[in-house]
Amino acid sequence: MTSFSTFGLFIALSLLISLILAVIVIMPWLKAARRPDKPVDNQLLDINVAVFRARLAELQMDKDSGVIDDTHYQNQKLELERQLLDAQREVTLMVVPGVKSRLIVMIWVPVLAALAYLLIGDRTPVFTLWASEDKVGQVADDLLTGRIDQPPAWAIEDGNQLISAMQTNVHRHADDPNRWMRLSELFLSLEATPSAIEALARAYRLSPDNEEIATTYAQISFFANEGQLNVDSRRVLEDLLVKNPQHEGAQMLMAMGEARSSNFEAAQGWISRLRGSIAAKPGDHTQALASLDELSANVNAQQQQAAQGIDVTVTVNSSLLPLIKGDDVLFVAIRDVNGGPPFAAKRLPISVIKQAEANISLSDLDAMMPERTLAQARADKVQLAVVARISHSGNAIAESGDLSGNPVVVSSEQNQVNVAINQQVP
Repeated sequence: MTSFSTFGLFIALSLLISLILAVIVIMPWLKAARRPDKPVDNQLLDINVAVFRARLAELQMDKDSGVIDDTHYQNQKLELERQLLDAQREVTLMVVPGVKSRLIVMIWVPVLAALAYLLIGDRTPVFTLWASEDKVGQVADDLLTGRIDQPPAWAIEDGNQLISAMQTNVHRHADDPNRWMRLSELFLSLEATPSAIEALARAYRLSPDNEEIATTYAQISFFANEGQLNVDSRRVLEDLLVKNPQHEGAQMLMAMGEARSSNFEAAQGWISRLRGSIAAKPGDHTQALASLDELSANVNAQQQQAAQGIDVTVTVNSSLLPLIKGDDVLFVAIRDVNGGPPFAAKRLPISVIKQAEANISLSDLDAMMPERTLAQARADKVQLAVVARISHSGNAIAESGDLSGNPVVVSSEQNQVNVAINQQVP
């Protein structure tokens, strides 16, 4: 980096532009000073002459076509000439300013421009960013392009400087998927998972055929979503498997995701498919196949637990549908009618509601605490109630503006219940 910093370059260019504007402002005065023989403003006179000629041509055309006679033509022509002579007598003198006035303009234009820039808002963050780029801009570029794996010690004395420089570098090269990928690694190291997922999404959109980017994007989204497949991660995995049907990482994520979504038959199908892929490869894969057997047994156990749960159908009153937003969250829980922590609960994206209805299964798989299960509550004849609520903030505690319904009491033998969301929390 040269000694001439970004801030110095900005100041120099700003002064140059201000001086150019000042010269443009006083240019008419300079022209007037170079033409002392014509100290008048002839612009209006030139316009009057042009109008006179145009009107005279119209009169000539009217005469030639017989619209007016010769007498009328001469009278109109004489009137136009008289108006032109009157306009020539009314001239405006050009007041030529002195050298002092010109210097005042040339000095005050840059001064006022600088004051306006500084007073409109706080520019400290801008100057801080420029300082960061001057110090660690090259290091950030080397990290993002893979030329170095670790920054030098002096570059991480102030971590915020390096982070700002890397983010700025990526946005300047927004069409480079590898830079977005490496930026996501930075966010993951800082435990900023939402930002990492956003960076991976950008990288995937730029390079959807890159298996490494697609796999990483699906994995991070999967684990950030508590082991569930959302719309984006499912789409990424399905596209990846279309291009590479034997991709073991994608098959494993599909198996785990389907099991987490209570699609147990689909999960077993992916496990069987993954088993075939591993068994077809040369070598000893005993440990991997044993892990798949354990996963399959776990899925069977989950399926048995889910079969002992309660199926909940949540419906939303049509009058409340316009109040639902795309980032809302649906909470469904089974609790003691007398209060206390729920025996089973699910926090779901609002997208599970299709045509004002959602079908959800609650079982011991959704227990909040290992010792407080739905099966134990039913064995103890606890009177249970199912509640459902749509939260705008995503908080487990109800807030004003949330959409909810009345709790529905469930008998000890009942395995299916309907809950209607039909009111707004005041």
